[in-house]
Amino acid sequence: MKVSVTTRQPAQARHRAAYLLRLAAIIFAPILLSGCYITHAAYEEGRILWHRKPIDDVLARKDLPADVRAQLETVLAVRKFAAEKLGENVGGAYETIAPVDQRAVVYVLMAAPRDSLEPYTWWFPIVGSVPYRGYFDESDAIAEAAALEAEGLDTMVRPSIAFSSLGFFDDPLLTNLLKLDRVELAGVLIHELFHRTYFLASDAMFDESAANYVGSAGAVAYFAATDGESAPSTIAARGILDSDLKFARFLLKEQARLLDIYYTPNLSRADLNKRREAAFAAIKADYAALAPSLSGLDRFDLDKQPLNNAVLINYLLYFHQLDNFAALQRMNHGDLRATIAQIISIAKAHPDDPFYAIAQVVRAAAPPPAGH
Repeated sequence: MKVSVTTRQPAQARHRAAYLLRLAAIIFAPILLSGCYITHAAYEEGRILWHRKPIDDVLARKDLPADVRAQLETVLAVRKFAAEKLGENVGGAYETIAPVDQRAVVYVLMAAPRDSLEPYTWWFPIVGSVPYRGYFDESDAIAEAAALEAEGLDTMVRPSIAFSSLGFFDDPLLTNLLKLDRVELAGVLIHELFHRTYFLASDAMFDESAANYVGSAGAVAYFAATDGESAPSTIAARGILDSDLKFARFLLKEQARLLDIYYTPNLSRADLNKRREAAFAAIKADYAALAPSLSGLDRFDLDKQPLNNAVLINYLLYFHQLDNFAALQRMNHGDLRATIAQIISIAKAHPDDPFYAIAQVVRAAAPPPAGH
């Protein structure tokens, strides 16, 4: 059942001018650089913000369905936990709810050369170079993908159920997220709140992989604290985190398989295509063996789509070197708040290559091999 959230509240009316001024600052400066694309994106973001309604007001409804009430109460509890126990910059995020008409909030386009796992990138103000571009209309994303494919690039278009404004606005909960179960919902919220807490411009792989780990580990911490260590919700959250780590290791191995092909000197185009198609078939076979042990959001679907470099890069962005984030948490005796602070501290000190810096910290803390 949908929750009606279209009525504006007095608090929103009082701050209308402030919202419009902030929107104008973001809309008009980038127009000179990026044209109508950013104008449209800013319009859609403004429309979502305009229709926000406080979650507390929705919870005051006596006719609210029990399942929706439980989800909204989880949202408020998770944001409180993220602020107080994880040290995330929650601010006013997820205090409100806004309607969306479809499960996908945006459609994400990604692209890559056929002989490389280096992504095609777009440049935008504030965020810098990013390996994806979002569209509110799926047909626009598909049309741009076709244009890039005509240039010889691999592409993929996928839906995205959530996004973060990186703290520029107090993001509302979008009604499509109410369709998730509460374990998945907690992970998504903590993931997006990490983006609000820290963002490294022009390094989407670090931003997304760090947020992915923090989201999954944060859900474990939340349910362990609220429901108990042996509760079904905590067990399910641990299963998602374990799946993330398994899938990250799988991707590392498959990435090496493809790089071996792409780094082979003097390989003809015909031979490259033949070898990479054989590699994609092997990746699918490896995934089929791994898939039964994975759980969580519908992210692990390599068996449901044709493989190409853009598809693999999409996953690599979110699952890069997750074991090192887990190692940092073990070094912090399981304290996720301290781990988040350490991840951010290392990234700030080494913005050019935070993954390498984290790996060095983990390696330095590792016990020496036996016999040394």
